[in-house]
Amino acid sequence: MRQVISGRLAAKADTLKANIPASAMTISVLGEALMDCVEQPDGSLRPLMGGSPFNLARAAALRGANVAYLNPLSTDKFGQQLQTRLTQDGVQLPGGHSPRPTSLAVVQIDDGQPSYGFYRESIADRDYTVDGVLALLAAQAPGVLHTGSLLLVPPEHHKVLAILRGAKALGWTLSVDVNLRPRVAPDLASYVRAVHEVAALADWLKASDEDLGVLGFDRVQRNNSAHMASHFTAQGATRVALTFGANGAWLQVDGQSAEQAAPAVTVVDTVGAGDTFWGNCLADWALAPAGAAERVATTLQLAMLAAAINCTRAGCQPPTQAEVLRT
Repeated sequence: MRQVISGRLAAKADTLKANIPASAMTISVLGEALMDCVEQPDGSLRPLMGGSPFNLARAAALRGANVAYLNPLSTDKFGQQLQTRLTQDGVQLPGGHSPRPTSLAVVQIDDGQPSYGFYRESIADRDYTVDGVLALLAAQAPGVLHTGSLLLVPPEHHKVLAILRGAKALGWTLSVDVNLRPRVAPDLASYVRAVHEVAALADWLKASDEDLGVLGFDRVQRNNSAHMASHFTAQGATRVALTFGANGAWLQVDGQSAEQAAPAVTVVDTVGAGDTFWGNCLADWALAPAGAAERVATTLQLAMLAAAINCTRAGCQPPTQAEVLRT
């Protein structure tokens, strides 16, 4: 039965990719895939699939992009569930498997806002090597390599830096979502330095208002976005997204910028909203590499609609492009 189901999922993934333009770029994602154990009103924990890069890979694939997830997945039951979900959403899985367990996060939600506690030692998505990932990237035409979130926590960031430098030498465009998790780092100052070091390599970068505050920026407000973004563009980033929760977002693409308030929706929770937003931006650029600056306002609007739809659902459930266009 499992082989029959796997065959159906693979066929669905092939169908999802059938209409991708020949000029499109592949998005390869490096980062955690874990189970969010979300606290329920009665105090119990409900396991939901998550991890920022995992969420982003799904969001970009559902938007229609050609996406690959590079980290190994566990052979345990949680890992099998993560694999099934990625495959259903059209994400390719060249990273293989690991006998190590799936990472866990305990998520507590207060007024719709999640806070996280992580269990990250000796787990499957960290069971990769620099040479192994670079070999996967070297075997295909250069596209977009995305990373961020928990892989930026020292000492893991050293492996990530080596991969990013190697990928850049191979011609890949580097995307970074800062997505800081201060509570998971034993030494916050070292963590912040590591994130700054990784961010300096980014071609395309996303940061939230919370990220910017931890990174040391002053006046973290949407009307100060251009000034804050200039820190990253001075280091070489050509596309920068700064998000401000309910206050909206600001996006700059190759010198052209747009900003927008967040769409009004009934929020269930905000889990995965930023991942959905950035995944839709990356998919937009990967599917149509030309003319990105000219359509910056449209890219921002559609990405924010996708994130808003996700917020109406429990956990991270990114919408398809058809769902966004029907809104």
